[in-house]
Amino acid sequence: MRDALAFLHTAQVHVPTFEQLVAEMAPGLRVRHLVQADLLADARVVGTDNTGLIARVHRAMHEAASSGAKVVVCTCSTVGAIAEQMPTGNTFKAQRIDRAMADRAVRTGPRVLVVAAVESTLGPTMELVRSAAANAGIAVQPSTLLVEEAWPHFEAGDNARYIETLARAIRAAAGGADVVVLAQASMAPAAALLADLGVDVLSSPALGARHAVALAASLT
Repeated sequence: MRDALAFLHTAQVHVPTFEQLVAEMAPGLRVRHLVQADLLADARVVGTDNTGLIARVHRAMHEAASSGAKVVVCTCSTVGAIAEQMPTGNTFKAQRIDRAMADRAVRTGPRVLVVAAVESTLGPTMELVRSAAANAGIAVQPSTLLVEEAWPHFEAGDNARYIETLARAIRAAAGGADVVVLAQASMAPAAALLADLGVDVLSSPALGARHAVALAASLT
């Protein structure tokens, strides 16, 4: 039986998150997960314009689609643009998980605060926000917050400290924002700790998964 939807991840921790999201949105939908942590690790070293890295992301997306998936979603914000823009020969639709989040963000308010724990994510996410704004014909005033001290906690598997560190930094920096964008899928739980912030805090997993499930359904 062919898969309907596939995800390319750069961390194993994302597999149960997206498995549960899809199960809730579309019970019975066949999903494949491919994890290649080296893509993010190498992107942080060589940059996202490295031809070798680009080729490897493309190969990984094709591998994720090899069981017949019509939609393949890259959940890594750092290499998401590489995945989204790749030629697929019309064999599948390539998506990035944070596109739907960016579309929502630019319609929420002009002052968009983009938050990341990995520096390599900021550039691609800022480009995405600007692209979403241009597509919508909306002027935005994006700014960035890099919380580098949080990432070692994620790498050590201490998700609670990772999320707490992020939430604390965001709370201190979000005073001038209309909307906060959590640039990495791993940051999504921070939204719950910031429910009283007074501005929308957007994360990519649920928004992106919902869009992907709808697209996969339209193609089957």
